[in-house]
Amino acid sequence: MPDPTFPRLHIRPEQGWLNDPNGVSLIDGVYHVFFQFNPDAPTHGSIHWGHVSSTDLLTWRPEPVALFPRAGSVDEVGCWSGCVVDDTGVPTAVYTAIPDHAWNGGVALATSDRSLTTWQQTDTFVVGTPEAAEIEEVRDPFVFTHEGHRYAIQGAGARHGRPQLLLYGCDDLANWTELGPFLTDEDPIAVQVAEANIWECPNLAFVNGHWVLLISLWRWRDEVHELAGVRYLIGDVVAAGVGLRFVTRSGGVVDAGPTFYAPQLLSTPDRTLLWGWAWELGRSDEQIHAAGWAGALTFPRELFVRDGELGSRPAAELVALRQGEVAWTPGDPFAEAAYEVVATGPVTLRLVDGDANDVVAETSGTPEAPARILVDGSMVEIYADGAVFTTRAYPTDTSGWVVDGADATVFRLGV
Repeated sequence: MPDPTFPRLHIRPEQGWLNDPNGVSLIDGVYHVFFQFNPDAPTHGSIHWGHVSSTDLLTWRPEPVALFPRAGSVDEVGCWSGCVVDDTGVPTAVYTAIPDHAWNGGVALATSDRSLTTWQQTDTFVVGTPEAAEIEEVRDPFVFTHEGHRYAIQGAGARHGRPQLLLYGCDDLANWTELGPFLTDEDPIAVQVAEANIWECPNLAFVNGHWVLLISLWRWRDEVHELAGVRYLIGDVVAAGVGLRFVTRSGGVVDAGPTFYAPQLLSTPDRTLLWGWAWELGRSDEQIHAAGWAGALTFPRELFVRDGELGSRPAAELVALRQGEVAWTPGDPFAEAAYEVVATGPVTLRLVDGDANDVVAETSGTPEAPARILVDGSMVEIYADGAVFTTRAYPTDTSGWVVDGADATVFRLGV
């Protein structure tokens, strides 16, 4: 019997562990999304780059695993997060290679042809861990272009120290030049909005005429690491000596839900798309191992800046997932594997199973700006007036969904 918790419309393989989206790119009209992947178990370890592709953002084709940990090489322990650059016609993965421990990681490269299905991984770092005493770990390179030159930013920090983003010049991807910090917590807005010990997964894009920087918050609490959500900073990229600095004007939370982390952006000529990682919520190790899988990517989102704040909405293509209306009555359970609630007033979503009656989402929309709740197996994404909330809820063979609120339409989703 199919697993009712498994998200069939979201990106994830049938088995194994998934975390950060990587290398999201649009090459010759094809969207490519890579992701951190352990094919052997639903736990973090032996990290590969999984890969799917799509021409419509709706149906995703599984592709061969792109990057592999290689014994005796710079990525023996794992191929961690990074991006893909179309380098004068040569798709190039710029990724974090881990030889033994996270604190010895560096940046490595891999190249492919235009299909992005077969990759050649290099055997050396293009840049390793800095020697600065205040930096214990670096990871997650992200490449961007500014005023005709190519740069990379990289997350950095220390368990008991302070976070920063490092900047490199990389017009030649095989030869990087250190250009100092791009952002530190001496920035008065960044230190208030994005308190952490390490800033991870930095992404930078020009959205509606504004530079938007995303950073994921890695904190060290009671000798245990904590992933503390994702923040956005809106500001300016300015010249600073031989390099650049980011000067923040405003900031906030990218997604207020409890399961969202490590997003990656894709800038195209007409929009900026985002995918994020949604981890499991409240599932025991035994439940995860029994299921054989963990983690999923969110649906693609479009970003916008309005009144100095970053907003998100579902990618326009997702409307095509609607396969007709679901017959439902407020307060009565219904069973659907994937559906969308479009609310023009207050609405509450509950999951009912025997004596359990759990509120999953509460939101409100208007006729001019409807709220949208997209449910796919255990994935739940709530959009309302630019704000977004990602969470998880786990249906069973005997459970039912309940929508409370008269001003709503429910659509069955599928491809």
